[in-house]
Amino acid sequence: MTALAPELSDVHAVVEQVWSSFLGDEEPLLPRYDASGPLPADDVWSAAVSIHGGWAGTVTIELSATLAQNLTRLMLAMDDEPLDDADVADAVGELVNMVGGNIKSLMPGPSTLTLPYVAAGRAAHASDTTEVARLDAAWVGEPVRVSVHTTS
Repeated sequence: MTALAPELSDVHAVVEQVWSSFLGDEEPLLPRYDASGPLPADDVWSAAVSIHGGWAGTVTIELSATLAQNLTRLMLAMDDEPLDDADVADAVGELVNMVGGNIKSLMPGPSTLTLPYVAAGRAAHASDTTEVARLDAAWVGEPVRVSVHTTS
């Protein structure tokens, strides 16, 4: 039996809409075609939210550390001031929360969204889940990966 999953085109549309609302349209989010493996664990920020209810799944975002810092600066309207990890975690967590909430709205409900889990490094996935959609993109040359996992 195949688990119900969001279409990749829907995931892409959600990510683009959230991305442009966060960062504007000056620098578009572009498809990334050289994304064969995971982002390097020592140079990545990741965040995940889980969806429970009428549909169950997990949405994760992985960003290069450089992109996570640039995203945070834009979201907080900061120039070159030093960032602390709490600011970066808040920004990356808010990004996954918005993407996850929009994906939740596409799936059967009612469902609830957990608070984001954010890590400096790669987020772990539960062993009983399967990746059902993955968007690899780049923003200003830096990698972005959005994955949707659900139980099989």
